[in-house]
Amino acid sequence: QVQLVESGGGLVQPGGSLRLSCAVSGIMLSTNAMDWYRQAPGKDREWVADITTSGFTNYRDSVKGRFTISRDIPKNTLYLQMSSLKPEDTAVYYCYAQSRPGYWAQGTQVTVSS
Repeated sequence: QVQLVESGGGLVQPGGSLRLSCAVSGIMLSTNAMDWYRQAPGKDREWVADITTSGFTNYRDSVKGRFTISRDIPKNTLYLQMSSLKPEDTAVYYCYAQSRPGYWAQGTQVTVSS
């Protein structure tokens, strides 16, 4: 049974920081690339960042320098560290496993507002 369980979402002020966690079971982060996506109200789901099986990371331009995707192999947990948050970052965030088949977490709400 594959499960991706997110935590860490919530309300934060502009300029603040938040760390999202995605606890993964049933598949190993060491052999599966992982992604973070987000979806704002009324908008399509968009890719945010990924980490390859080798640990290389990629980011969409709008979050470069502010977000960091990482993984803890022993804990089999994926993270998204978000800093300098902007209202435009408000969305439901989803972690995704690039396995066969792929798997989605249920999502966690991040709201950036004063």
